[in-house]
Formats: sequence, C-alpha cells, structure tokens
Amino acid sequence: MQKWQVEKGAQAMQKARAVQMARKSAVASAESGEAVLRTTGKGAKLSMQGITAAIQKATAALGEMGKWFAAGGMAFLVVFILIAGIIAGAAFSSGSESSEALSEEVLAYTSVIQRYASQYGIPEYVSAIQAIMMQESGGRGTDPMQCSESPYNTRFPHSPGSITEPDYSIEVGVRTFADCISQAGCSTPQDLDKLKLAWQGYNYGNGYIGWALQRGGYTETNALQFSQQQAASHGWSSYGDPQYVPHVMRYYSGGSLFAGLFGNQQIVSVAMGQLGNSGGQKFWSWYGFDSRVEWCACFVSWCADQSGLIASGNVPKFSLCSDGVSWFQGKNKWQSGGTTPTAGMIIFFDWDHDGTSDHVGIVEKCEGGRVYTIEGNSSDQVRQRNYAVDYSSIMGYGVIN
Repeated sequence: MQKWQVEKGAQAMQKARAVQMARKSAVASAESGEAVLRTTGKGAKLSMQGITAAIQKATAALGEMGKWFAAGGMAFLVVFILIAGIIAGAAFSSGSESSEALSEEVLAYTSVIQRYASQYGIPEYVSAIQAIMMQESGGRGTDPMQCSESPYNTRFPHSPGSITEPDYSIEVGVRTFADCISQAGCSTPQDLDKLKLAWQGYNYGNGYIGWALQRGGYTETNALQFSQQQAASHGWSSYGDPQYVPHVMRYYSGGSLFAGLFGNQQIVSVAMGQLGNSGGQKFWSWYGFDSRVEWCACFVSWCADQSGLIASGNVPKFSLCSDGVSWFQGKNKWQSGGTTPTAGMIIFFDWDHDGTSDHVGIVEKCEGGRVYTIEGNSSDQVRQRNYAVDYSSIMGYGVIN
C-alpha cells in the first residue's frame, strides 16, 4: 500500500473518532452546564463566556468610533465612556471564572500583594495569590496567607497561624509561592497545568511538585494519592487539602478575562510553554481520545482553550485540520496563504497541494519575509519552525480576533 493511502486511511479513521468524540463532548458540555446551574444557583450572573462576548462587542464598537469622531467629538466621548463602563463592569462584576467574588478583606491587601509579587519576580501572578489568600483565610486574621510553616518564616514559630503580622504573612506567602512557580516551571498565568501544580505545592509543600513532575504533573488523582501516602507515613488521619486546586480556582480570574481582546499574544505564550513536549499525549487525551492520533490540531485547540479563546468563540475545538479550515472560512475569518500574518493566527498547511489541510500550527511572529511558528506533532514534538511568507504549502490562516 502506498504511503499516501496509509495516511488517508489514518485520517479517515481519525475523522470517525473525532465525530464520535464531538458527540460525547456536546453531551458532556450540556450536562456540565446544567450541573453548574444546579450547584451554584447563579444563573442570573454573567458567565465568563458572556463577559468575554460583551467585551468583544465593545471592542468591535471601538473600531467604528473613528467614523463617529469625525462627525462629532462629543458623541464619540459619550459612547466611549459607555463602552468603557461595559468593559469595567464586566471586569469587576466577576472576580473569577466561577463568579465567586474576592472578599473586601482580600481586595484591601491588593497593593501589598502587588508590592511583594514584584519584589519576588512574579508581578503577573497577583490574581493567583489573591485566590490563595481567599481560600486560606478570606483575608481575615493576622496570618492571611497561612504560611507560618514556610521555611521563609524566620520570625515566628512554625506552628499553624502563629504569624501575627499580616504584612509579613503576605511577604512570606508570596515568596513561598514564587518558589512553587519556579519549581513547577510555570512561565505564564495562562499555563494552568503548571499553575495548578504550583498551587497544590503551596498547600502540600514543595516536595509534592518534584513528586508530581515525575508522574506527568498535577492531577486531582495524584494530589489525593500524595495526601494519602503522606498521611499514612506520618500516622496522621489526613494531610493537606487534596482538593486545594479546585477550591482555589473558585476565586481565580486567571488573567483570561480579557482573552477575547488579547488572546493573540496569550495563545503564543501558552504554546511557547509547551515547547519540547514529545508524543502529544497531554493534548490528544485532553481532547478526549484514548489512544494516539495525529495531534497537531489537538495541540492548537488545547492552547486556544488555555487562552480562553474557545470559551469566547474565537477558535473552535477541532481535531481535524479540515474542520478548522471550514470553521474559519465559514465565519469569514480566513486569510489566504501568501499574505503576511500576525502573531497568534492559526496557520494551516497543505503539504500535498490537494486542497485539503493536513497540518496546523500557531504563528509566533512574522518578520524579514518569514513566518515563525509553533507546531504540535512536528516530528511528534512541539517545535518552532519557520517558512518563507510565500511558501506554497501554506494554505492560509485562521484569524482569531
């Protein structure tokens, strides 16, 4: 059998599996949405998707304002203020993806958190630290970060709640979390996999991070396993909070509220954080496949999801390149090959020049007449590549904003 026949046969099998997975995903999404409404009773509140959609509409309106400004500066100013209000209202009406607001006590410490986050090299993680404080204490008490047992506490006993100065508690907590971020290899707040690992490490101690990395990273299952092992080895009834990450996530804004506005750079940052991944299991198993598939599209979809672009409706969840092309073309968000792309666009390739896309990646940048990309399943790895802008195998680009 010829190589192209084998490849086409594999693509056909993958398409059948993708259809099946899409059906399962639709059912699961419906059930999940129903369960969330039942559990939280917050159906009247804006969801993150709704907030992002509102922001996107406001942004689109801003694009038209230049025309209005020429007609009347005051009209432009009034509408601008209204739209700014929409964005600000969206930003502050929900403190996190689950609509659980931060307490006034936690918000009162924002400037202190920002100061220490900058001092210890993690200024972009303020929201992640606020979520920790919310889970630990709600911002109440003299040890709001509950970090008296941290090795960075050199002034108070290492017993729970022994710190009696909130400012010092925040300094120790932020410094401890900065260590967790470093050990987890987390380079951006949008890399939720590694951020979750850092969070659980804050609760368990840094020993968990190295242990979990040897097992592929954080999962709720291995968090429970670690807790049980530690409890048994110390003769305790329990150890830490195995559900610490889901608990913290209730309060986390994720830095993704404005993903619909700034998703281009976010998706590049997320993709860069995955360089070197080999085999792609992380991505095709996330999609829902139980065995390996050609995973370039799963990689792009995973990055888009981590950047908030699937929830905001800017990028589809797709496992077949042809489905991605169809979606972008159908939404009139398609840019033909041979043109100059911008960072964050989804680049589609047609190696066989038969009109069907068979590979996809993410544009990192375009300069000097070359397109620089980040691609999954490139020799079975996440790799950086580059091509001439007029490279004949570039089919076109999906525009995400």
